[in-house]
Amino acid sequence: MPATVNQGSRQPRPFGERAALHEDYWRAVEALFTHDVTGQNILDFLRREPREAYRFFAREIDPALLAHKPWYLRGPLSIFRVYLAIAHRLSPTRRVLFAVAAPLLLLGWARALVVGDLFVRSFPHAFTWLLLSATFLFLLLVLELKDKLSLKSDLELARQIQCGLLPHGPFERRGLIVRTAMRPANTVGGDYFDLIERSSDRFALVVGDVAGKGMPAALIMGLLQGSLKTLITAGLQGATLIEKLNTYLCSQISPTRMITLLYAEFEEKTNALHYVNAGHNPPFILRSGGTLERLGATGTALGLFADARFEEMVTPLEPGDRALLYTDGIVEALNASEEEYGEERLLAFLQSRAGAEPQDFVDSLVREVLSFCGEARPTDDMTMLYVVRPAQTA
Repeated sequence: MPATVNQGSRQPRPFGERAALHEDYWRAVEALFTHDVTGQNILDFLRREPREAYRFFAREIDPALLAHKPWYLRGPLSIFRVYLAIAHRLSPTRRVLFAVAAPLLLLGWARALVVGDLFVRSFPHAFTWLLLSATFLFLLLVLELKDKLSLKSDLELARQIQCGLLPHGPFERRGLIVRTAMRPANTVGGDYFDLIERSSDRFALVVGDVAGKGMPAALIMGLLQGSLKTLITAGLQGATLIEKLNTYLCSQISPTRMITLLYAEFEEKTNALHYVNAGHNPPFILRSGGTLERLGATGTALGLFADARFEEMVTPLEPGDRALLYTDGIVEALNASEEEYGEERLLAFLQSRAGAEPQDFVDSLVREVLSFCGEARPTDDMTMLYVVRPAQTA
């Protein structure tokens, strides 16, 4: 027996009826524009935001320069200087658009006030509505620009701090020559590299990559560096060091923020390179005789499984050998056709520049990848460590 239809139950939506026409949708739209909005909020906004925006853009203007001007010129001159201060903080193309839009808005108000056609029969003229909406939009964009530039200043300071934590200078000791390069996709990044003294004849090379980009990845990168150096200070090394580091990171970060890491220690007395590869891109080692070796993964990425185990491997690093440690931002760099730079191109570059000076090699590789990308902006951080064992001379 067919089921009877309850007349009081909700009927199916008519075919073709749009979700936007339903009451729930419009209630959500209403909440979007009214939630947490009160008259006091609006008054506080009008009192605070314009004043803060003016102070932000005028903070570099010396009031003494206007003190000798007539009182009726100080206001217009101050506004003009703020106008120039805003333009100075824009990119060249946006500066041109701003230079056109602001005077046009000013001319619109001048025309309306002189001609007196703001109202027609006590009702606002259509031109008035357009002028008011353009003015409100202009002020809104200025306030948003202030917030963006404030954040940009903080990010620039964060970039300087991050760069100060990393060893960018040339390194030559323990029978090694090391050159480094790092290019964040944003102001700050999640790539990490380090050069750490372990003992008189043992030296550590580290390169890592935090999943993601920008400030969240940079914060985790700082956590990674601090945790690693703390464990090194405690005397840990090799697989035990990475296992302890992984256990700690699992308790501190989300699994979606996993970290790949290559940790290696070079021992000069034995010409041995001890390494643990936690899911990182396998580095290239180009032997003096022209053969190639990859340092493959010896464990999973960090931050995924607290009980993960890692294996320490050993490979020789003889005089004349060269090693390239890098992050995936290099091999996954895309050009305008969304084609990756790839490991084949990287290997071909390494082999073709085997005799280049270390710093020239690093600089040339950065230019090579950026040239490959062309007009496409790199979307991931790029980091590399180029390690050279100088050939022994008779």
